[in-house]
Amino acid sequence: MHSMRDQLGLPGNGERLDRPRRGAAPRVRRRALLTAAALGSALTACSVPPPRRTDPPPDPAPGFPISTGRRALLMQILAHPDDDLYFMNPDTRLAVDAGTPLVCVYLTAGEADGVNRVPGAPRPAPDKGAYSSARHQGLRQAYATLLGLERFAPWETSVAELDGGRRAEVNTLTAGARRVELVFLNTAMHTGRHRPGLPSLWQDRRLVLRTVVADGSPLTRAGSYTYDGLVDVLAGLLENYRPTVVHTLDPDPDIQRSPEAVRRADSEQPGYSDHPDHTAAACFAWAAMIRWVARTTARGGDVPGFVTTSYRGYYNRHWPKNLPPVVLSAKAAHLVPYGGSPDWECGNAAGCGDYNVGGDRPLTNRKGWVRSTHHRYPGARVAVSADPDGRLAAHAVLGLRVVRWRETEPGSGVWGPPHDLGGGPLAPVLGSTTTAGGRLLLFGLRFAALGGHGGDNEREIVVLEQRAPSGGFLAWRGLGTPSPGPDGGRRIGVPVAVTAPDGRIHLFVRNAEKGLSTRVREGDGRWSGWRDMGGGEVQDGFSAVVDGEGRVHVHGAGHHAVHHWTQDGPGHALTARTQIDAGPVPGTPPAALPAADGSVDLFYRAEAGAALVSVHAGGTAELPGSDGYGPVTAAVSPHGPALLGRSGEGLLQLRTAAGVLMRTGGRVALDGPALHIGEEGRPTVAGLGTDALPWLWRP
Repeated sequence: MHSMRDQLGLPGNGERLDRPRRGAAPRVRRRALLTAAALGSALTACSVPPPRRTDPPPDPAPGFPISTGRRALLMQILAHPDDDLYFMNPDTRLAVDAGTPLVCVYLTAGEADGVNRVPGAPRPAPDKGAYSSARHQGLRQAYATLLGLERFAPWETSVAELDGGRRAEVNTLTAGARRVELVFLNTAMHTGRHRPGLPSLWQDRRLVLRTVVADGSPLTRAGSYTYDGLVDVLAGLLENYRPTVVHTLDPDPDIQRSPEAVRRADSEQPGYSDHPDHTAAACFAWAAMIRWVARTTARGGDVPGFVTTSYRGYYNRHWPKNLPPVVLSAKAAHLVPYGGSPDWECGNAAGCGDYNVGGDRPLTNRKGWVRSTHHRYPGARVAVSADPDGRLAAHAVLGLRVVRWRETEPGSGVWGPPHDLGGGPLAPVLGSTTTAGGRLLLFGLRFAALGGHGGDNEREIVVLEQRAPSGGFLAWRGLGTPSPGPDGGRRIGVPVAVTAPDGRIHLFVRNAEKGLSTRVREGDGRWSGWRDMGGGEVQDGFSAVVDGEGRVHVHGAGHHAVHHWTQDGPGHALTARTQIDAGPVPGTPPAALPAADGSVDLFYRAEAGAALVSVHAGGTAELPGSDGYGPVTAAVSPHGPALLGRSGEGLLQLRTAAGVLMRTGGRVALDGPALHIGEEGRPTVAGLGTDALPWLWRP
């Protein structure tokens, strides 16, 4: 079987990535256009070679033009009505409040067993069409209130013609310049092994999955979907709406070996910490994004300029909660109108919401899903470096590939055009470090294969290295996975790297066992094999830092405390140490900085807490004026620690020795901004907006 590189006529492993081959792009595109129809599902089934290759070629060639400058639009691809309310807020609310149009695509009808039961009331007769309709009405009520309108505000109802002659119901609501569209595909919901749903459709290419007709829908006849039909429909919706931000659920949930009774009570799939529909919906979403990029570039178009965020689902049940009361209250409030009540006069005869979710039940539910918002790929979206001439360079994942921007002039804050470095399809967060000689290394988590229907489904860590400081790049290189095997390899986390004073580069990745694994690059460029570091279970989002004595430290947030790995001395192997019990239970990943006394300071928010705490060998202290939510980024400056986080209202706030500064203007900041300290000690914050373009904030 020819590789995807051969089929599309893409460059080989040894060719340079810092510029496209002169005159080659037109030939590549004409050949790809002629073969795109024949490739069909191959674009999704095996979009890049599997990770067993040492040097994976880019997909497609680097140097493609990037589509930028479009109006911001957020698309969410979801399994069930309410997935967005439980798992994606407050991020969604912040984007909508800033005027970003929102399109929500719900893959299933959410009909379950058809029972819309009011707690404490007799069990009603099952009615799947009515229950699906009631959940749709609950969504309309929730988004009307999110837009600041009355919960029974009238929506415009229409029918969308989709790929392959399929149709979907679309509900639209506008409030001034703000707009929400709900797109209902209404495939039958998975309710056990005897009733196929999205998980079966993902696994079996021959399956035909019927849709559910919701009461009151303008669609009166059921339709059907195949595997490729659903991917094509989603890719078509992406092409039609051309979102700049795509939210998905978690395609690779944690392995979770719970007793069968507990698993059933928690609505989790066997062996994993999420609903099977969530996982399948996320895989379909990623397959559709890959197909969208592949088809667009194959016919000679620009790489679509969009960014992604994937959210953990039932994972929230198993880890310390990370939303403080003020943020949690606002998030849970939008589930109240979604749950609705049978006493409401909403105008929908089938029901006025998902009654089991109404009132205070999201907050009293023992599963606690609403009490956290976890990103599947945590960390900084932008890797910032300074060129020798003083200009900043920013690297980020755009269109599932790495893109580089440079300032037009030192200190200008104006970015030049994006330069495509290839390497996709990648998760949205990069790791980065520089060699002792000043060459930048970028590390990514790559979807090496995403096949479905029994095909390969693999992830790997890849690296892109500069030839010279501020220069071009060598070819992408594959570093494999710390968790080999078709199942464990999917569960790995985002790469984190640090360069030690001896020139060694230490790479760290969360493995499938929820622990820490490492590879080390020697000064001559040789990489060691993967090594499991031992220690307890931790969440993704490690911090790696070098202390004043030259020892490498790694910290991660565990179930009950911060976990710590370090060296006995510079150049030694890292080993797991005892948990750090001086501070509270971490609700966010810890940020670490070397302290003046040679030790390491930690900064994080406690479980369900708003305060930012500092943990040092001498004790724990709350930092006044820094209340908020979410993780914190830390950097060393000549004047002391610089700490970047979010306020309770979602605004970026920077804490330095001069005080706490708030970013109140500019474009909406997505998660994962980066903090860079210049030569003069001046902090610069870089991030991406909802328009998928980079911005700079120099307080």
